[in-house]
Amino acid sequence: MITVRRRGSYGVDAPYALFGLACTVVGMVFAGIGVTFGVGIEFGWIPFAVAAVNLVSVALYLHATRRGKFAVWHGLLDDLGLRGDERLLDLGCGRGAVLLLAAERLPEGRAVGVDLWRSVDQSGNAISVTEGNAEAEGVRDRIELRTGDMTALPFDDASFDVIVSSLAIHNIKGADGRARAIDEAVRVLRPGGRLLIADISAADAYRRRLTELGLADVRLRPLGWRMWWGGPWMSTRAVSAVKPA
Repeated sequence: MITVRRRGSYGVDAPYALFGLACTVVGMVFAGIGVTFGVGIEFGWIPFAVAAVNLVSVALYLHATRRGKFAVWHGLLDDLGLRGDERLLDLGCGRGAVLLLAAERLPEGRAVGVDLWRSVDQSGNAISVTEGNAEAEGVRDRIELRTGDMTALPFDDASFDVIVSSLAIHNIKGADGRARAIDEAVRVLRPGGRLLIADISAADAYRRRLTELGLADVRLRPLGWRMWWGGPWMSTRAVSAVKPA
């Protein structure tokens, strides 16, 4: 198993979702106690079982956000076979989990991160935190951070050799908005450039849109249990494509 040690602080993805799972565990435990003493153990075990299932979900979620996503992206970036001089864009970079892993592979290149810096999507999400993480990881001189909307990127056409995104595009409201983000990613990608998105519920829609836009080698694949956000019902998949030269 790949282990990736990080020196920065990367928070928790979608902290309110994790809080909801934790509240369910506590609520079911109290419900189990109440039912056991009020009705009997023959019914009281049911809420305890629900609590146990949700406790496993909490453990999987914590593993994904604290360790799993780093291990998975370490492998994904290795598979890209970067030369080290590319200009790379991370859509919705947050506190830099993927951005800084990429920057470590770009000694002669540049890793650019764009985000709206919303803490509802990631705890403690702020440009200053990402800058601090870049310092901690020793790649501050390789990155550039911008505030911007993924549906209207503040970059020229064909500006990047590689575009990545992790668990960000699904936060855009509406299928049309998410499609615009895909359109924008393709617009700023250079001919021959590569795109790699890891996301949850909307991955199929990304694949269809990339195919409609004429990208080549469009692929969709699961990323395994290390990026399960509570269980297999909330798994992460990768969509990859190449912009024709």
